[in-house]
Amino acid sequence: MSKVATRFAPSPTGSLHIGGVRTALFNWLYSKNQNGTFHLRIEDTDKERSKDEHKIQIIESLKWIGIEHEGEEYIQSTKINDHINVANELLKNGFAYKCYCSIEEIDDQKKRAKQKKLPYTYNRKCRNLNEDDALKNIKPVIRFKSKTEESSTLKDLVQGDVEIQNITIEDFIILRNDGTPTYNLSATVDDHQMNMTHIIRGDDHKINTFKQIQIYLAMKWNLPFFAHIPLIHTIEGKKLSKRDNASTLEDFSKIGIMPDALRNYLLRLGWSYKDKEIFTLEESIKYFNLEGIGKSPSKLNMSRILSMNEHYIKTIDENELYNHFVKYCELFKEKIQPDIEGKIKPSLVFLKNKAKTLEDIYNNAKYIIFNEVNFNKEDLKLIDDKAKKIISEFVNKVKELKDLSKETLEPIINDLIKFHETNFKGVGQPLRVALTGSKFGPGVYDIVKSLDKDDVLKRLKKVI
Repeated sequence: MSKVATRFAPSPTGSLHIGGVRTALFNWLYSKNQNGTFHLRIEDTDKERSKDEHKIQIIESLKWIGIEHEGEEYIQSTKINDHINVANELLKNGFAYKCYCSIEEIDDQKKRAKQKKLPYTYNRKCRNLNEDDALKNIKPVIRFKSKTEESSTLKDLVQGDVEIQNITIEDFIILRNDGTPTYNLSATVDDHQMNMTHIIRGDDHKINTFKQIQIYLAMKWNLPFFAHIPLIHTIEGKKLSKRDNASTLEDFSKIGIMPDALRNYLLRLGWSYKDKEIFTLEESIKYFNLEGIGKSPSKLNMSRILSMNEHYIKTIDENELYNHFVKYCELFKEKIQPDIEGKIKPSLVFLKNKAKTLEDIYNNAKYIIFNEVNFNKEDLKLIDDKAKKIISEFVNKVKELKDLSKETLEPIINDLIKFHETNFKGVGQPLRVALTGSKFGPGVYDIVKSLDKDDVLKRLKKVI
């Protein structure tokens, strides 16, 4: 058998859908596991909707999650003449025919099928038409002459044997009346020319696969192996669409889901290996196989994604976490200034506490990133006269300290608790609000330690 070759073939008509990312991931992992090659084909034949910005976004998104393809992208629109040549060859060899049915006729057939509550299939009116009898004022389409007898069996590497009655496959159009090829023709010719050995895609393509196999057989080309992955559903069990929230890769990167965490989640979405949950990149490649893919749709579970991301935040090296955080801020928030770096990096040890996303870390770190404290109005009400007295006494004590640490701060806070007959919250909460603008966030010792002494005093004096 020739070297394994897989591909991912998105259309650049919008942002990359999460289902597409998983398909790309499974193709990439399978080729890597088999020491094969993985290719990216851009199916840009929809001229009106295809845009370069979407193509760039698709390539960058795949790179972000760790999927890199071999060589240059294969651009489908540059191969149109090859597709047309194959259509003409099929026509010449009797595997296709010209169809002169008007749009009105086809619409009428569709209307009748709808009335009978039946799926529409073309009635093959022109299949045996003598061209001399054809209407001369209509530009014909070219239809593939599908088999009408017996059945066909697809030996699917995920679904097992799938059988279909050939009569149910219509004589599908391979060339439109403007001379442009359709998806089933273009995809088949491209896959053949790219020497693809395995076509791994969503199971909504199964009917297309039966059509494409007939083109392979008519052209006497070697058939690739096919594997159809169940689709991803919403938590309610509906098919996930681009209209759903959190359906594109950008939706996840915007809230601070890290690439390794999302890749690990997508790997486990419909695939399993023993009872293992967390996979390094090397383990993903080593253990991935098609046998581990389930036959039922998987549900996209946001809480599970957040849990996976939290695991990565807590366990990866803090230098690596900081690099992810800086990139995230540059893309979606604001660039971290060099003078702030020295404060945030050592503070990650507590800023990441209870953080499920990089956005949570950003929200926890806002008081460090910005010099001006942005107060929550409701929380500011907590700084009453008693709180101001506590803060004022804290300021006087801190002025005398040479360094700020838990060891030097704890006795001061304990004295304030005792003197004002309160508890830790009674002292810590006003200090936290004064220093960060909110009653929520890191512990008060961590907050004070992460700021310069001058900054601590300046912020506290401002509220009193």
